[in-house]
Amino acid sequence: MVAKQIVDSDTFLDMPQSSQNLYFHLIIRADDEGFINSPLKIMRMIGANKNDMEILLAKRYLLKFDSGVIVVKHWKLHNSIRKDRLKETIYLEEKSQLMEKENGSYTDRQPNDNQMTTKSPHRLVEISLDKSRLEECIPVDEKPTKQKPKKKKYLEFVLLSDEEFNKLVDKFGESGAKHRIKDMDDGIAIKGYKYKSHYRAILKWAEKDTQGSQQQSTHVKWKNPELYTETEEEKRENAIARENAKKAAQKILRGKNGR
Repeated sequence: MVAKQIVDSDTFLDMPQSSQNLYFHLIIRADDEGFINSPLKIMRMIGANKNDMEILLAKRYLLKFDSGVIVVKHWKLHNSIRKDRLKETIYLEEKSQLMEKENGSYTDRQPNDNQMTTKSPHRLVEISLDKSRLEECIPVDEKPTKQKPKKKKYLEFVLLSDEEFNKLVDKFGESGAKHRIKDMDDGIAIKGYKYKSHYRAILKWAEKDTQGSQQQSTHVKWKNPELYTETEEEKRENAIARENAKKAAQKILRGKNGR
């Protein structure tokens, strides 16, 4: 039997599946008082690793002695065997280091003034793991995933996190950001656009708009020169080009006259 109050607890279920599996196998192979003398053999049989055992010890689902023997802490909550059927454990030295709580679980026996626990060759081993070690023991697929930032709805359809909206404001200004959000909202409403990330889509649209503006500017310059106004940089470049062309023409002319 297995006590649901133990294995259904959040603390137990938070452990890796491999640690839970090891716990159940140890329970099956324990003697009538919850002691197991071959935990390493059982670990090899089921493919468990050292981390699985360390987690169970650190969380005190198991207690370990110097002799290598372990005991299931909540054994008497899992199993209640009649005294006339109980076969007493042979690990009496280890058992003497334990006391039973009111709820039936084993715990370390507290030494009094007349007891010297260092005399026992089978004293309990204290096992502890820091938080980082415990996290290392948890398989990647069982680690809690990082929670995604919550997104807000802008207008009817556009979803952005606070961070994404602030980045748009930094890039385009508040007015420009709102204008682009409205364009996106209209596109979704009218044409049914679907994007995994509205923020990325807005940036992509802005990139295309910039490219389109540059192409349109070039078209106006060559097809409709009267509508195009040169920038100061273009004026300087064109003046240098004209001067270089003039010098080249003069050089050619001098060469012809010298023949």
